[in-house]
Amino acid sequence: MRLPLVVPGHSVMDILEASALSLPQAAVLPDYGACGLFALAASIRAFLDGDSWRAPGERVCAHDEVAGATVLVFILVDGLGDGFLQRHGAGGSLLAHRRARLSSVFPSTTASAVTTMLTGLAPVTHGLTGWHIHDRRFGGVIAPLPMKVRAGGRVTGPLVLRRLFPYDSIFSRRRRPSIMISPRAIAHSRFSQRHCRGAGIRPHDGLADMVAAIETAVAELSAHRGGYVHAYYPTFDALSHDFGSHSEEAVAEFWRIDAALGDLFGRCATSGTSIVVSADHGFIDSPDECQLRLEDYPEFAGMLDSALFGERRVAFCAVRAGAEDDFLAAASDILAGKGKVLRSADLLSAGLLGPGPRHPRIEERIGTHTLLMEPGWTIRDIMPGERPHHMIGVHGGLTPHEMWVPLITATT
Repeated sequence: MRLPLVVPGHSVMDILEASALSLPQAAVLPDYGACGLFALAASIRAFLDGDSWRAPGERVCAHDEVAGATVLVFILVDGLGDGFLQRHGAGGSLLAHRRARLSSVFPSTTASAVTTMLTGLAPVTHGLTGWHIHDRRFGGVIAPLPMKVRAGGRVTGPLVLRRLFPYDSIFSRRRRPSIMISPRAIAHSRFSQRHCRGAGIRPHDGLADMVAAIETAVAELSAHRGGYVHAYYPTFDALSHDFGSHSEEAVAEFWRIDAALGDLFGRCATSGTSIVVSADHGFIDSPDECQLRLEDYPEFAGMLDSALFGERRVAFCAVRAGAEDDFLAAASDILAGKGKVLRSADLLSAGLLGPGPRHPRIEERIGTHTLLMEPGWTIRDIMPGERPHHMIGVHGGLTPHEMWVPLITATT
């Protein structure tokens, strides 16, 4: 049965009373209608195709002439959840310019949501269903953003980028030009080269340099009848992972971002520029006592054909043929009060990965079963040769703090 999309402000449990799909507490469904990142990507794509800029939910006008185009700037602050902004942003520029909240995609994670913003495609179509995906053509469990095989080497193979990412970027073959401003360490990575095709790529070296690069790009595009600037900032996310989602480090970084972008809003006040700020996901914290380790359950792990993939908050499992019933029973016991186990086919048919054509390997990407963790809980495993990466702040799940991101606009 296909589930209805969540209405903003409503818990998924309000609309799934009779559903057999059991979800974690306080779950919020991704909105692939007018109130999600998917709609924001569609609005950006329409602007690139020549429409006047309208934020999601506003009336979209018919095509205007490119000669009258303005400049649209989109800034993605990785990890800046709407709940964090509401709690910590009082008196700041970003909260003052907040106009709505949007849902992330599912899973609520960078690999899935950033790819949606770079392609206009839902996860069901682009197929990046977490930091780790399963693709046996390239070594089994791989991390598609850094293009690494889990616990061993680079992803390689004939035409690897075209085969792994068989879709266009949002910048390709558009009426308006685009400039992508990205951290220097990843600006010209293989992932970036594939997903930024059609845009001019410019690296930045931190917050101040990113803002300066945005202003330079705005001036250039304004002089050439307009265009689109896409900027990405990752540091808030990294600090939230390492120190916690409400840590002093994360809060201090937020105020640095708020001051820098507030100044940018003011300096662009006479340029005819529209600035949109949002995020790919928010965060929750997972204390040590709420972190399950697969190595503590060897019989359970023995039912799997591969390492876990997806995220710590939503882990996809490839269960050995014939072990499905035993796996469901074991998972239900181990995860009692800590998470839910679903057949991945049910999750797919429910529409949590969005609308559109299915990626040809989507079933492989989500495995046979999915572990959806309750608020605060995570599950992870360690492959031979891997060093454990301790995280306090986590995301990927369906809690409100992970799913809701702000829509911040400054239009002049």
